[in-house]
Amino acid sequence: MSNNRISPKEYEYVKQVLDSSFRSSQGAGMTKKLEALFREKFGVKHAIAHSNGTVTMHAGLLAAGIKPGDEVIVPPLTMASTSFAVLNCYAVPVFADVDADTFVIDAESIRKKITPKTKAIIPVSLYGLSPDMDKIMAIAKEHNLVVLEDNAQCFLGYYHGKVVGSHGDMASYSFQSSKHMASGEGGMLTTNDDELADKIRKYNSLGYAGVSATQVKITKEDIQNPDYTRHVQHGFNFRISELCAAVALGQLERLEELVAVRVNAAKGYDAIASQYKSVKAQRTPEGYVNSYWTYAFTLADPAIDWHDFKKVYKSHGGDNFYAAWKLTYQEPAFKNRTFLDPKNAFENAIYKDYTYPMGLCPVAEKLQPRMVQLKTNYFGDGEAVKRQWQALEKTLKHFA
Repeated sequence: MSNNRISPKEYEYVKQVLDSSFRSSQGAGMTKKLEALFREKFGVKHAIAHSNGTVTMHAGLLAAGIKPGDEVIVPPLTMASTSFAVLNCYAVPVFADVDADTFVIDAESIRKKITPKTKAIIPVSLYGLSPDMDKIMAIAKEHNLVVLEDNAQCFLGYYHGKVVGSHGDMASYSFQSSKHMASGEGGMLTTNDDELADKIRKYNSLGYAGVSATQVKITKEDIQNPDYTRHVQHGFNFRISELCAAVALGQLERLEELVAVRVNAAKGYDAIASQYKSVKAQRTPEGYVNSYWTYAFTLADPAIDWHDFKKVYKSHGGDNFYAAWKLTYQEPAFKNRTFLDPKNAFENAIYKDYTYPMGLCPVAEKLQPRMVQLKTNYFGDGEAVKRQWQALEKTLKHFA
């Protein structure tokens, strides 16, 4: 067993792809192997690999029938890619607030944001922690809404005994370089719905007639036939490369080990932070298992300045850490955005004006400026994570 970020497995699988000279007929078939193992490990019927963890959601929303002008409920406290996937469908992101203790999207806020135009919900498992999926799925069933889980930050997290990603209609994962398993870029979209899977694959692969839920690519025999009709619908080239699939396969085979590194780091932070009232860590409710993409807390003492906290932490040997993203609707790409009726492009699209003013999600607005995200990805460097624990303890003592 190795605790290093990259192991000999990944090197060997990449070599196999290179040795194939990228010939389709003689390729190493890494995408097929990756999808098969993902299905097995996450207990799902279909797993479809993509080039990244944003287009996964784009393809999933399109497969679910999301159209221009439809509303999709999302949290504001997460990476903006979640909302960009909605915009890429010419749909409208509607922001529900987050829970003050768990930092994830709040089910009751979702309920309040539902309108006749609402068609889907994208709950995000933030920092490795699942939202309350039982409540969210009950709301979705009541209003006939599609649920697409954004689990970019949550691999092998659990919610009441079930792996995160097994609750919604679809679940999206990212293999971007900072994630639990990484291949530089890449992503996976899972579902147990055969019809959705077929549609996802076609959006993923240029609308080819010969691809399906279980068929990764069209055959050479098909494309060599002059009478073959290739494209049965509009689609995108969202396919993962064989090189990225090779690295992701090696990472997936070691996923438990990679997740354990992060959980170990987080448990050490938590043992220290729980002793101080000046900080308030993300609460993991009973029955949940957090996979700790990062260890997150808020500075509960208003006397502590965020920048001063970081300066003191680094002075005690701590590494750089991250702030929470600016709330999505506070970013220039969203702030005061107006959705107009694009009559020239979409005949049946009826939009009203949407704006995203301050006060839209008051809990998230209060949390975001005070949040600290400590790194947990100390692969193969036990001494480094011990230094972070010591830096946190000294910093909290400084501000006590």
